[in-house]
Amino acid sequence: MGDADGSDPLKMGNTMLSGMALTIQTTPMIIGGKRVLASDEATVDSRNPATGDLIGRFPSATTADVNTTVAAASAAFASWKRTEPDGRAAALNALADLIELHQSELADLDVLDNGSPIREMRKDVVSAAKQLRYFAGLVLETRGETVPTSYDRLNYTLLQPYGVVARIIPFNHPLKFAASKIAAPLAAGNTVILKPSEHSSMSALRLAELAIGVLPDGVLNVLTGYGHTAGDALVRHPAIRRLAFTGAADTGRAIQAAAASSNVKNITLELGGKNPLVVFSGANMARAIESAVRGMNFTWQGQSCGSTSRLLVQRDVYPDFVEALGRAVNALRTGLPDKETTETGAIINERQFEKVKKYIGIGHAQGARLVAGGDVVTDGEFANGYFVRPTVFADVDPYSRLAQEEIFGPILAVMPFSDYDEAISIANGVHYGLTSSVFSNDLRTVHRFARDVQAGYVWANEVSVHVPGTDFGGVKDSGLGREGGVQELLSYTESKNVHVNFEE
Repeated sequence: MGDADGSDPLKMGNTMLSGMALTIQTTPMIIGGKRVLASDEATVDSRNPATGDLIGRFPSATTADVNTTVAAASAAFASWKRTEPDGRAAALNALADLIELHQSELADLDVLDNGSPIREMRKDVVSAAKQLRYFAGLVLETRGETVPTSYDRLNYTLLQPYGVVARIIPFNHPLKFAASKIAAPLAAGNTVILKPSEHSSMSALRLAELAIGVLPDGVLNVLTGYGHTAGDALVRHPAIRRLAFTGAADTGRAIQAAAASSNVKNITLELGGKNPLVVFSGANMARAIESAVRGMNFTWQGQSCGSTSRLLVQRDVYPDFVEALGRAVNALRTGLPDKETTETGAIINERQFEKVKKYIGIGHAQGARLVAGGDVVTDGEFANGYFVRPTVFADVDPYSRLAQEEIFGPILAVMPFSDYDEAISIANGVHYGLTSSVFSNDLRTVHRFARDVQAGYVWANEVSVHVPGTDFGGVKDSGLGREGGVQELLSYTESKNVHVNFEE
């Protein structure tokens, strides 16, 4: 990898005026504590999805760059694993301090790079710092146990870090995932190679820059580039025994296959979702309508694996519910992401934009009834961006593509049901099983649903609330493993049993 000029502080998305020409500088990767470019100097452009403007450029790492990064992380592990637990905790807390100090800058970067509204990206920055502090407080939980045995023998377990860990994150919460997904492996004593999405890498690079001097060189490395090159090389690298991926189910299955072709790896996968929100008669309808809108995550343009993108409503309240829901969704304010009043912003890129439009066409073709949205916004300030109005289709066939396939966009599919058995059958009738939600004033129904639904996270009379310290993850094609709590921390350790005979 070529060294980048480190004489000036890194300024993300920095532009320089050279005469009358606007030049975009390449933001370097942080590898082994150094600012570096790709070995072949190839780059990836970062564009603002709301305006189409070029806002930055970053390296497109090669397989050789991956090898160099693994070597740097391996070298750093030798000393990091010996760092006292309170020293690791202090480093994570110091990084959280810097995130809070640079909150406005980091939120602005994500708005420019990701297209989501500024007020949501500010929340992401706050959440990022909290997760670092949470895992900093758990460093002493990587403890073993003693096992009773004979009088002159001792049996105990050690929990030890893997070594070099790879974390591959998606585009929808760039800074939040960059910070929160490194917290557990670092707290457990691993070194980390973070590979952000090629669609939104700028805040992860800034985070790595902030970490210089806080974390020892090579403990956190941010490697940028495309999934099919840099990501694939990470997955296949024989020195990486532990990796985690958040993203699409198809990619997760491909990662499993690629990793298995190299060696045996411990893999965590947080994949897609086609999540049900089920409303029974007698529930608080006003709360359920508000939650249906909020649970769809229109504030991130529906680009969230946890979105409750299937809405099931009992037939006797279905017509009035759908009508009120349509009004609520039509009232959402589409706007440029940097405006305080914006409630839903821009889709991440042209490819995802075209995918969303395709599924709107599928909804029409399959006979669903359009209740809200369904149109592309191209007027005035929106002319060069990727804006689609929040969209609701009613009377959706539960087994149609609109109800079965993850769109990862602002499209909500609504369908009626008659009784509990039909509701649970529809809710479980997809390949996914990440989140779910039920609205009912009958506690028996709530607890039956929580027991019967095939999902890793269940809300009752609520939606989209993630309690700190709770485990999050899915079943079926929504993934493997759990993140967010103590279980995640322990997953970055290997258990070793020690048996000692000390009889004379």
